[in-house]
Amino acid sequence: MHDMNNNPPLLKAEGLKKYFPISKKGGKEVIVKAVDNVNFQIMPGETLGLVGESGCGKSTTGQMILDLLVPTEGKIIFEGKDITKMRRKEIRRLRRQIQIIFQDPFSSLNPRMTVEKIVGEPLVIHGIAKGKALREQVIELLETVGLGEDHLNRYPHEFSGGQRQRIGIARALALKPKLIVCDEPISALDVSIQAQILNLLKRLQQKFDLTYLFIAHGLPALKHISDRVAVMYLGQIVEVADKDTLFDHPMHPYTQCLISSIPVPDPEQRKQRSVIEGEIPDPANPPKGCRFHTRCPFAQEICKQEEPVLKQQQDHHLVACHFPK
Repeated sequence: MHDMNNNPPLLKAEGLKKYFPISKKGGKEVIVKAVDNVNFQIMPGETLGLVGESGCGKSTTGQMILDLLVPTEGKIIFEGKDITKMRRKEIRRLRRQIQIIFQDPFSSLNPRMTVEKIVGEPLVIHGIAKGKALREQVIELLETVGLGEDHLNRYPHEFSGGQRQRIGIARALALKPKLIVCDEPISALDVSIQAQILNLLKRLQQKFDLTYLFIAHGLPALKHISDRVAVMYLGQIVEVADKDTLFDHPMHPYTQCLISSIPVPDPEQRKQRSVIEGEIPDPANPPKGCRFHTRCPFAQEICKQEEPVLKQQQDHHLVACHFPK
């Protein structure tokens, strides 16, 4: 576990919001609060897992960190500087420090480019290498992710899903970034390949002193790679704790439901399941009070009226709940 007290965080999100206006029938504009007042920090060298159901705002959060989306409100502080206030020139420099690995390696790789061009492109754009030096750096990057020189002139369609994700990882590493946003990087892959990619990411983290924001749809992947986990529901973070604490003692009812839905391989070990009832509410019209109250088995009157604040319950364990367990 990384020291949370002495080192400044590499990245900090403060009051982060992203609202999307959408038109409904009759020309009425409705605001979707995709990310609504999110706060978290990532320490140098750690992996923060960000988990939640589809549509909870986790990928939108990742895109704001990469400056692919402009926040409606709030700050994103990277190495002490607010990304949201940077000029284009500073953003270009920042691009070298923060990279992304996408969910679908097939759609994120240009089908008309060879592997040599795909992996080398960031080095060319930033004027880092060309010619023979460029080729050597690309080969080195490919070898780092378990591919090699014989893959240089091939195209993405000639590779398996796992190999394509390795190409995507090599491209993300090209500029020697400090932070990599891993946006569901294993969810499109075959289960047998997922563990290989997670192990590769862990090895690369140690080798290059990388920091990860690892976005995932479910908790099992995060058990293997995260140091801490932030749980997101309907645009807000409802719980943050170090991985072991979160899995052993989840305090938010939503986190408890997510953990109890993880399959147990041993049929003898039948466990009590908390099932999440109902559908996720419409993000354009979230419930008043606690956003989870419409599906929470423990909801009381205060939950329907007052929005709980994300606050520390125990050592570095933050929960947004009126009745944490």
